Amino acid sequence: MSGPVDLVEVWRGDILESVHQGHAVVCGPDGAVVAAWGDAEAVIFPRSSCKMIQALPLIESGAADAHGLGVEQLALSCASHQGAHIHTDRVQVWLDTLGLADSDFRCGPQWPGDIPARNEIIRAHAAPCQIHNNCSGKHAGFLTLNRHLGGSADYELVDHPVQQAGKAAFEEVTGETSPGYGIDGCSAPNFATSVHGLARAMSFFATAHDRSDARSKAAVRLRDAMTAFPELVAGETRACTDLMRAMDGRVAIKTGAEAVFVAIIPEKRMGVALKITDGSTRASEAAIAAILVKLGVLDADHPATKARMVPDIRNWRGTLCGHIKPAAALL
Repeated sequence: MSGPVDLVEVWRGDILESVHQGHAVVCGPDGAVVAAWGDAEAVIFPRSSCKMIQALPLIESGAADAHGLGVEQLALSCASHQGAHIHTDRVQVWLDTLGLADSDFRCGPQWPGDIPARNEIIRAHAAPCQIHNNCSGKHAGFLTLNRHLGGSADYELVDHPVQQAGKAAFEEVTGETSPGYGIDGCSAPNFATSVHGLARAMSFFATAHDRSDARSKAAVRLRDAMTAFPELVAGETRACTDLMRAMDGRVAIKTGAEAVFVAIIPEKRMGVALKITDGSTRASEAAIAAILVKLGVLDADHPATKARMVPDIRNWRGTLCGHIKPAAALL
């Protein structure tokens, strides 16, 4: 075992001001580690980076097809969206089709990250609803699966059939028995695994087109939905959306709270997972961009890459004060 290593540096002028440490793993097609930084076996909560795993039972069970879900809805089931109209309007139609209402969600209300949508609510002297929650697409998927299974209304509870199905899929694709769970921001259980386990799961998704079993077919549909609609997975100005666009739909990536990031790379049959130990998003975005550049699937000179991997630091007057960059280990 080893500790976290330096992954991202923050410079102010010519002096190193801060360092973000973490763990990262790249897995090959057999789930074995082909590259690692820090402790590959460090146990983490994947948070929202594992939404495509949580969505596997939605398709495997037959619920997605029974309820006529399209590619956009599958992308939303994997999303941590901005709460813009392109997200909430689609989720609302999904709810309407199920004959359900906002009150059937268990994710809780959240102010949209999308500024126009937030301002619209403020101008109306209203409050956000659960549909604005960044996880409402995932929860619409839970509700769909729950309708198919005939479960009770409290689908977010860890012993509910919806969550038990998610746990079974999670443990099988990570190749590990989860040591425990925490309650996520959206109230659903989030099962812990190692960084290696999470990367192994991403390699499962990356190689799914090689197989014909039900789970692999489900994985292909989910990863392809993510790359087909990157704007639904996150939203305008977000790293997931911008970097997937920069890679022309060849790679699916997903962030999670507290600085987790994953990548699914079908053309290389590789999966990536990383965790920044201090929970800094600026560092996880820089690190995932650097790894994707290192693996040859992201152009270092693309504006979206530069904006995340080597961003300038400017003060409130716009003066250039410093910069962020990957540490030597990632170069």
